[in-house]
Amino acid sequence: MIKDIVFDFGGVLTQIDADKALERFGEIGVPHPEEYLNSYRQKGPFFSLENGDITAEEFCKELTAICGRTITYEEAKYAWLGFIVKVQEEFMEFLQQLRPRYRLSVLSNTNPFLQGWARSSEFTPCGKSLDDYFDLLFLSYRMNCSKPGEEIYRKMLLEGNMRPEETLFLDDSAKNIATARELGINVLQVGNGEDWRDTLAKVLTED
Repeated sequence: MIKDIVFDFGGVLTQIDADKALERFGEIGVPHPEEYLNSYRQKGPFFSLENGDITAEEFCKELTAICGRTITYEEAKYAWLGFIVKVQEEFMEFLQQLRPRYRLSVLSNTNPFLQGWARSSEFTPCGKSLDDYFDLLFLSYRMNCSKPGEEIYRKMLLEGNMRPEETLFLDDSAKNIATARELGINVLQVGNGEDWRDTLAKVLTED
């Protein structure tokens, strides 16, 4: 029986646009930003930020060195938010229907710029933050590890006191899904921006 439902953030709860993010990083002066980031995996200081190896301030300093001009926190935030097309408000409402019966969590490769926005009243038009919809947040930059490595899943299971066979994980990355499956976690792969509500409801009904 499923007791915990874990959601990826970008691509599942929010539709993402990697091209827009690349455009914005180029706009603030990052040369060849495609060498550092894509929809699923980051490199260099971008990966170090998501993995929690450097702070937001240190990230800005590293970008400053790369760009040859001072990159402010707000500029970096503006560029990172290029990933977000929109918050799926109808998905958020669906989560509220699930919450009385299931414990809901987020497991995401993310960073303090995106989460500073998501965990504020700016997240939805109604003024709610990500925290208002979830019981637990497992964020790569706070856990010092990231998907698709096994460590972040093992930490989630341990810290969340979750049993793999009682946990269902939704993600849009095949690699992330594969690791979760190898650890005995139930999985549901969805497409970026896909409406997964009916599929999830069916899986939970069959459980």
